[in-house]
Amino acid sequence: MFAFLASRPPVPRDLAATLRPVTLATHRRITLEDPWCDLVPGGGLRRGTTIAVQASPGVGGLSLALSLLTGASARGHWAAVVGVDDPGVVAMADLGIDLRRVLFVPRPRGAWAESVADLLDGVDVVVVRPPGRAAVGSARVLMDRVRERGAVLIVVSETTTAWPLPVDLSFVITRSRWTTSSRLDGRTLTVRIEGRAGVRAGEHVVVLPNRRGRAAVV
Repeated sequence: MFAFLASRPPVPRDLAATLRPVTLATHRRITLEDPWCDLVPGGGLRRGTTIAVQASPGVGGLSLALSLLTGASARGHWAAVVGVDDPGVVAMADLGIDLRRVLFVPRPRGAWAESVADLLDGVDVVVVRPPGRAAVGSARVLMDRVRERGAVLIVVSETTTAWPLPVDLSFVITRSRWTTSSRLDGRTLTVRIEGRAGVRAGEHVVVLPNRRGRAAVV
């Protein structure tokens, strides 16, 4: 149902041809699903941009990053997840992500940047969790490649390992709490969204996951 790739996978030419974007580069945004389509300026992720998701450990940063893939998956785009040992494929399916169109590189170790660079040749969106703070040089090379390929890079990090260069859009989880009754009903996140080019910072409350495993606005 899904493919786990070995560390630092070269993308074969025939596979890269299969993974080519399903829409023309002139379609400059990859549409987001609820609730993000109403919270992000333009309703989508602009191609050629780098997105940062920043959160303390265990409060939902990875879940938020993966939820951003739902819209891409619904429209047939390919995606990749790099540097996540256990991405939670059941939770990803609950979010509405088509696992048949997701490539996984769970343990790239020191070759995480090379793995991302290779995958950008063929997929539309890459989610990466670097093992530590990225070097400025590696970050700059990847951001240049993202712009060149018209892809989207989503970086998951903590405060101490934040992406070293300014990004185009950032999601910062400032608060997280679970709500319960006789069961876990959902996790409420307070998320600050901010960006460059005149994008105003705004703070929003979302539930991720809710009882159905989806993301929803409060």
